[in-house]
Amino acid sequence: MSTPDPQLAADVLRGMRDIPDFPEPGVVFKDFTPVLLDTGLRDRIVADTVQRRRGQVDVVAGIEARGFILGAMIAHALGVGFVPVRKAGKLPAAVHTESYTLEYGTATLEIHQDAVSHQERVLIVDDVLATGGTLAATSELVERCGASVAAIELVLEIEALQGRSRLAGYDLHCLVTA
Repeated sequence: MSTPDPQLAADVLRGMRDIPDFPEPGVVFKDFTPVLLDTGLRDRIVADTVQRRRGQVDVVAGIEARGFILGAMIAHALGVGFVPVRKAGKLPAAVHTESYTLEYGTATLEIHQDAVSHQERVLIVDDVLATGGTLAATSELVERCGASVAAIELVLEIEALQGRSRLAGYDLHCLVTA
């Protein structure tokens, strides 16, 4: 795990906003969309990841939905392919499926069975690490395809939910821990 850039982390934290009681009462949603509006900040996040991961990955997998945004931009900057990891029922070809628990329920993710090939090194990108269920499910899907998880990149880790514990053994980098 590499050390986060303290100025970038502070700027990201200032750029995010909390939405109380979303998607249900008692949950405080960390809204990443204001960061996306700030093109300079968004570009710094992408550049930070690219600098750390260049030459280490063959494909970027972005998790629906916010992981698509940064993941596609990172893949473009790295000059590698992009794979969407989608909610159930959104992909048209044969898929691998993995269900998991969230802090407020359950969900299912899918990846095309031929999305990545054997021995490819995959960078998984998403916005927030909460309970770790989404990232653990995505890692399982990537590995079921025969590829390896080279690293996981996130913008924010909600430390109190202890999601990192579900991802032991993975190279995991978060810009901000709250």
